[in-house]
Amino acid sequence: MKRLIAALQFLTILPLGRPQPLAPAAMVPLFPIAGLVVGGLLAAGDLLAGGVWPRPVASAVDVVLLAIITGALHIDGLGDTADGIFSRRGRQRALEIMKDSRLGTMGLVAIIAGLGIKYAALAALTRQRFLILLIIPALSRSSALFGMRALPYGRPQGGTGQAFFEEPLARRNLRWVLVPAGLALLCGLRGILLLALCALTTAAVISYYRRKMACITGDMLGAMIETVEALLFLVACAGGAS
Repeated sequence: MKRLIAALQFLTILPLGRPQPLAPAAMVPLFPIAGLVVGGLLAAGDLLAGGVWPRPVASAVDVVLLAIITGALHIDGLGDTADGIFSRRGRQRALEIMKDSRLGTMGLVAIIAGLGIKYAALAALTRQRFLILLIIPALSRSSALFGMRALPYGRPQGGTGQAFFEEPLARRNLRWVLVPAGLALLCGLRGILLLALCALTTAAVISYYRRKMACITGDMLGAMIETVEALLFLVACAGGAS
């Protein structure tokens, strides 16, 4: 339980008592379970909001709630990564831009696009809504494990995410990914599509990072989570009235 609390304290702003020591090797494998907690809170919040407002308004509340629960941690990473990677500069300069606290045009566009996709998808989603809201935050946070496993850390001189790369992530530490994956299968064909898209998007982002940067950082992991999450919500509402 302490490991899960540590993971939640890192990924969210939930008041969970005294801060646990940072132990990446113990808490990183539990990111998928922490994602289920985030998804459970999101789904519960959606039920409450849906009882008060029409679905489009409730969907806007959901997007805001998700950002609040996570302290906009991954959204910040998305903006910083977009500013750096799309700056048309070399790898080292791109890493420096990512570390700059100021938000540039590409970062702003990426954040608006990501939040806009989430809102539009949630506003269109009806069938299996509670289960989808529960699963997708867990699947998107699962993608971070594969990013950590596939690429070296890009700031050997020190950075926020350095501690998470000090010990290689063993294959056995991916076992908790099976929990949200199994829940996704309860959605039938839609769940299979979500799992396939999650795998393809994660692989595509990792491949792009490898070609463009040959490394990964905490910001880039956050950008991956946001990208996977937005696209999963998008495919969840595909097919018109869902």
